[in-house]
Amino acid sequence: MILPDPARRFAATARRLDQLAPGHPMEEWLRFMAQLAWAQHDAVTALPPSAAVSSSAVEESVIAREAPLAIDRHPVDPAWQGGLIRVLQHVDGLTLPGEARAVIADLRCYDPAALEALADTFLRGVLEASQIAPALYIAAALQLHFTSMAATLNAEALRLLLQRGLCPCCGSTPVTGLVTASGRTPGVRYLYCSLCSTAWNHVRAICITCGDSGTLSLKSIEGDNGAVQAETCRGCGTYAKLLYEAKDTQVDPFADDLATLALDVLVGEDGWSRHAPNPLLLIG
Repeated sequence: MILPDPARRFAATARRLDQLAPGHPMEEWLRFMAQLAWAQHDAVTALPPSAAVSSSAVEESVIAREAPLAIDRHPVDPAWQGGLIRVLQHVDGLTLPGEARAVIADLRCYDPAALEALADTFLRGVLEASQIAPALYIAAALQLHFTSMAATLNAEALRLLLQRGLCPCCGSTPVTGLVTASGRTPGVRYLYCSLCSTAWNHVRAICITCGDSGTLSLKSIEGDNGAVQAETCRGCGTYAKLLYEAKDTQVDPFADDLATLALDVLVGEDGWSRHAPNPLLLIG
């Protein structure tokens, strides 16, 4: 298990997006998402670290085989709203379309209770259509908050969950998987949490949704270098993205997911459903 380093996590994603944007069919959008990642980096490095969960609470969660940061175990600390303020300040300085500015202006009018309600709705996956646009910034703020919290944990004290496809720190779904090319055991797959950025090992050639191993196949866009592929499962009809460091040592689990939406479209048109959404892509 690899706990996140808040000082590096969002900066790495921002740099990778800045690298991928030039000449990309969605260049303008990727540049905006890079700025959003820089905003997250600015906030997580400027604000005080999130309060640590007590060792006794972590031990209790581990014994119960539950995630210590799961929202059904602990209410979200309202301090996450400080990160939202910093993110909005950064993004507000960008050149944005009128509709995007209206979303930010409207979000600034929310009182703390309304923000907590929207965050709870987002975390429980029950957003209404009218909430999707502001949820982009809520998601960004919650990501930096939970990443900061995960960094306070002791990796040695944690255990994988019984449902191996869920994050052992916060219980969220992964955004992508990455197959390593170096280290002590190259070729290992790590799943990266979409909320707290924790990475954990998951056996390869097993569907992270249903656990099937006999009906998997890889799909990629013809002509690409194969660094990002979709692992599809005929057993449950889902797919999950896999990144291969051996094909591109610069891949980032979060940035490269955003930059490969064409792959999502390709496999979606063939009838596959994504294992779980990227929190920053709900607006799409």
